[in-house]
Amino acid sequence: QVHLVESGGGLVQTGGSLRLSCAASGRTIHVNAMGWFRQAPGNEREFIARITWSGGGSTVYADSVKDRFTISRDNAKNTVDLQMNSLKPEDTAVYYCAATDSSIWYRWQNSDYYNYWGQGAQVTVSS
Repeated sequence: QVHLVESGGGLVQTGGSLRLSCAASGRTIHVNAMGWFRQAPGNEREFIARITWSGGGSTVYADSVKDRFTISRDNAKNTVDLQMNSLKPEDTAVYYCAATDSSIWYRWQNSDYYNYWGQGAQVTVSS
């Protein structure tokens, strides 16, 4: 099994930056991709970004965070980070780290195809 532990959530002002970290443990050899999702009260879970676990670490971003957020990995430390810049109030949500063993790449933006989830980290952006 794979266990994911998140850290780095908090309260920031509009335009500020915040960095989330996700530490993975257990059997990560079968993980093909890791992603970040968020969910605001009353909204559905939203895809934010994903990165392949092996190889060159290709990335995909949601249009809402493109050019502001950066996903990165450190395989030696088994960590995945999400650097969030130019934060807006609409970025306020609970952010979840997730891992998938699916090899169907075009489903990696769908939360239903992720097997393992972190506990969630609250990010609040004040205006």
